[in-house]
Amino acid sequence: MLLGALGGGGSSLTTPILLYVLGLPPREAIATSLLVVGASSGVATLQHLRTGTVVLRTGLSFGLAGMVSAFLAGRLAEHLPDRLLLGLFGLLLLTSGGAMLLRRSELKPRTPPSPALAAVAGFAVGALTGLVGAGGGFIAVPAMVILLGLPMNQAVGTSLLVISLNAFTGFLGQVTHVHVDFATAAALGGASIVGSFFGAPLSASVGPARLRIAFGVLVLGLGLYISAKVAAG
Repeated sequence: MLLGALGGGGSSLTTPILLYVLGLPPREAIATSLLVVGASSGVATLQHLRTGTVVLRTGLSFGLAGMVSAFLAGRLAEHLPDRLLLGLFGLLLLTSGGAMLLRRSELKPRTPPSPALAAVAGFAVGALTGLVGAGGGFIAVPAMVILLGLPMNQAVGTSLLVISLNAFTGFLGQVTHVHVDFATAAALGGASIVGSFFGAPLSASVGPARLRIAFGVLVLGLGLYISAKVAAG
């Protein structure tokens, strides 16, 4: 539901659930999260395509550049300590949530950003996706709103396309060196796909300002929780 409504937040919840509820090791939780979020965001993208809130030109430029960096970062993650990966995940959540809450007004719609600018932003988001196991929505949505100037509803829909591309590519980079419990991934992914059908209509009925605030509060709260867990060891 969160992915469909907010264009992010699914991976922010999936990784902690796999870690702290189901008890998976950090690397396995990160890889499994990528598979689950990739599948559910792909289905949610189809819902937003029907409502016209996916900016394909921006999404493809952003996503294709991110696929390259997500795969490379997924391979790099093999050589980094678990504590560093989780600490980076928490820091990114705090930064992203804070940025969305501090924005006081919605941007006025403007000419779609250049593919080159979208590709640069996408490459950076993809690298973070491959490292920390997040589909990128909690980074991609703020990047599209703040850097690329997309209205919130278009940022939500477009980010889902980016998430699906980045998550699957990051998963391919991770699965070469991490065990994945495909039964757990199938159960969680199936439930996530069902939830995404309820989230997309919710996004269309809620105003952009409320979406932005809800997104910021969710991500900031998760960032505080994960950062506290990492600090506590």
